[in-house]
Amino acid sequence: MMEKPNKCITIQEAREIQQEWWKTRLDVTTNGSKHEDTCEFHFTLDELQEYLDYVREKSEEANISNPGINIWLGAYKAKENRPNLSTIFLSATKKKNTTEDDGSGRDYEENTEIEPLNENGGLWPPFAY
Repeated sequence: MMEKPNKCITIQEAREIQQEWWKTRLDVTTNGSKHEDTCEFHFTLDELQEYLDYVREKSEEANISNPGINIWLGAYKAKENRPNLSTIFLSATKKKNTTEDDGSGRDYEENTEIEPLNENGGLWPPFAY
């Protein structure tokens, strides 16, 4: 049986940090408008696994060891029936050259040789966790 990953949080902690987002980010993300921004994004396990496998394979082909994934916030342009809703996208990362230091404290950088993953369909209207 697989052990729970070290970085898992409890359901209660998840609810608390999601509620904190609603309390502290809603006005910022809606720019004072009345609509509530999307805050839930869904991928199936197969979609995520396919992307992870793709990143792993492309990284191996390029002799990149220990690749990673960044999760970025983004926003779609407004449509007639919807405001400009938030989205997320995943991007591949690779270890930085150890001689390079940009002052960020990160030991990785974007791997721009691998296209990001999006098209996850943020849900509308938003629901709390």
